[in-house]
Amino acid sequence: MHTIDTIMAKIAKLRVQIAPIGYEIDRVVLPAKQEKADKVWILIHENKSEDKAGPFITKITNQLEKLGIEVVSEYHNRRDLFQIIRAVKNIIEKENYNDIYINLASGSKIQAIGTMMACMMFNDNSNIHPFYVEAKNYQGFDAKKPLSTGIKEIKNVPPYSIKIPEQKLIDALKIIKEKNGKITKKRMAEIAEKNNLISVNPRDENNRSIVRFTSLEKNIIKPLEKWQFIEIEKIGKNRWIKITQEGQNASEFLI
Repeated sequence: MHTIDTIMAKIAKLRVQIAPIGYEIDRVVLPAKQEKADKVWILIHENKSEDKAGPFITKITNQLEKLGIEVVSEYHNRRDLFQIIRAVKNIIEKENYNDIYINLASGSKIQAIGTMMACMMFNDNSNIHPFYVEAKNYQGFDAKKPLSTGIKEIKNVPPYSIKIPEQKLIDALKIIKEKNGKITKKRMAEIAEKNNLISVNPRDENNRSIVRFTSLEKNIIKPLEKWQFIEIEKIGKNRWIKITQEGQNASEFLI
């Protein structure tokens, strides 16, 4: 019996590149040409009215398409680290069965940091390959001209891993966030059980409420507290689960 994984494995993988767009042309186009990319995802600032890279986007797109390379756009706020990580994560999920090469040199410094962090967090299939492009000639900043021309060398960068929470904790964090960042333990236990994040053994049916709270505490609350994503606050008779700033930040790209 063939699973979707074995079927997809038999299909030739595409060589996909991801490149943030700033004030570079050759550092996007030439690596795609040299490494025989089938597709290039370009990361574009979401606010076109304040994005001065428009002419570069047009030239990059035209040059890549002339080479027979498919060009796809992903919009994000290039000043927001978490949105950068999320944008790359979205592409990785869409290109899950292909080989993905991520250009760390074509955008801004914060984009380089965000794309590298995404490489380290979401390389579950070991198909993520970050690289750095050393330019041949640096021209200095001029909003109408690229920062550099030509490429000297393409350097592979090892994608060391950064641990992220297991999926059930991400799902639990999503529930809390969707409740405006605050929910009672009682309600959280009910929703968590309904969504199969915790379970109650049929033999414990007579003590269902107690067992459910115990399971929530052990499998959801304590792990999320270790990640510093939540805190517990007692208000009257109720204990409330509240998302922390760290949890809010993580939710921006994990959920």
